[in-house]
Amino acid sequence: MSVAAVPGARHVHAGKVRDLYELPDGRLLLVASDRISAYDTALEPGIPDKGEILTQLSVWWFDGVTDLAPHHVLSTDLPPPLAGRAMVCERLEMVPVECVARGYLAGSGLIDYRRTGAVCGVRLPPGLEEGSRLPEPIFTPTTKAPVGQHDEPMTYDDVVTCVGQELADRLRRLTLAIYRRGEAVARERGIILADTKIEFGRRRDGTVVLADELLTPDSSRFWPQDGWQPGRPQHSYDKQFVRDWLTSPASGWDRRSGAPPPRLPDDIVAMTRARYVGAYERLTGQPFRPQSAVVTATPGPDLATQ
Repeated sequence: MSVAAVPGARHVHAGKVRDLYELPDGRLLLVASDRISAYDTALEPGIPDKGEILTQLSVWWFDGVTDLAPHHVLSTDLPPPLAGRAMVCERLEMVPVECVARGYLAGSGLIDYRRTGAVCGVRLPPGLEEGSRLPEPIFTPTTKAPVGQHDEPMTYDDVVTCVGQELADRLRRLTLAIYRRGEAVARERGIILADTKIEFGRRRDGTVVLADELLTPDSSRFWPQDGWQPGRPQHSYDKQFVRDWLTSPASGWDRRSGAPPPRLPDDIVAMTRARYVGAYERLTGQPFRPQSAVVTATPGPDLATQ
């Protein structure tokens, strides 16, 4: 999906998945596309309805953690074709750190652990395997790299150097509290929340606010609880399915070659969509109903008064 024009608004930024617009009154419009990325590259084609799933699931989670932290969403009352996939948000000063919480060992955390016995400076017990549950959730932040570049691991001390002791402590406490809330809710619904990435911004008065997305299949690893088995890759409800296909012999792609990833086959697209829908429906207990439509070159609605 692409938004060709939003009358009355100025296009500010195009990310791997979302497009950001500034409205005339200074508020921001965050529009989630159906694009999917892996290994710091946007893939083709997109996953139908993915932008709506991410947006609606984020809003559901935002509403569920307001006792822990405020969020940036001001309104989701938007007309088609933006209904369901766009949010009017407050302007924040974004914190230049990707706040990651891990309760299980996977992905880059597993790589770091195998190499050093630690993840982002947090020492872990010996003998852990892929998919192992950690003794307790840990804060494993990364840099916030520009599009096309790779986030790099940070230690807690690195975060202190970047943003100061008080804010670093606040970020760590909030990230772990939100992870624990999400992990408990997901577990009740038969899903393991292995890890998640959270973004924060600050208001002018210094209030720390949740931003971007929250506890979605793009920002988290979701595993079916009844299929969890440490020592092997886990079945997932997230885009790890796409990463696994890309690095399999079936794709014919060598990540080290420098060549762009191949186009996703129709069956991989369909199975990925099914995983996103499955995560949404199991977590929320509600059927997923698409609301928006794909925008091509047709001008969108005037959002200045929304």
